Amino acid sequence: MARLYADEQFPFPVVEFLRLLGHDVLTVQAAGKAGQKIHDPDVLDFATEENRSVITLNRNDFIQLHKIRPHHAGIIVCSDDRNWEALANRIDRAINDEILTNRLIRVNRL
Repeated sequence: MARLYADEQFPFPVVEFLRLLGHDVLTVQAAGKAGQKIHDPDVLDFATEENRSVITLNRNDFIQLHKIRPHHAGIIVCSDDRNWEALANRIDRAINDEILTNRLIRVNRL
């Protein structure tokens, strides 16, 4: 299963569902980095140092970041969806058995 790093705005209920699906998800809060207004490039750097793919709802910024910094442990950008379990299942399907290094994966709401 995947090693993920959920950015500060990523919904915690989705994190919990991803953990139930077997993914190792570290949150910004658990990493002790909450409320520090850490810039997106630094979020990506930390995740890459920890060999974790960033998971975020901040689609536009991380898509741009991937274009200018394509070497990372992976970026998963998601459409906002209040059906937390459905979103977690779509993420799981999108990344299941995939090599995430240097990849940008888009998970869209159906």
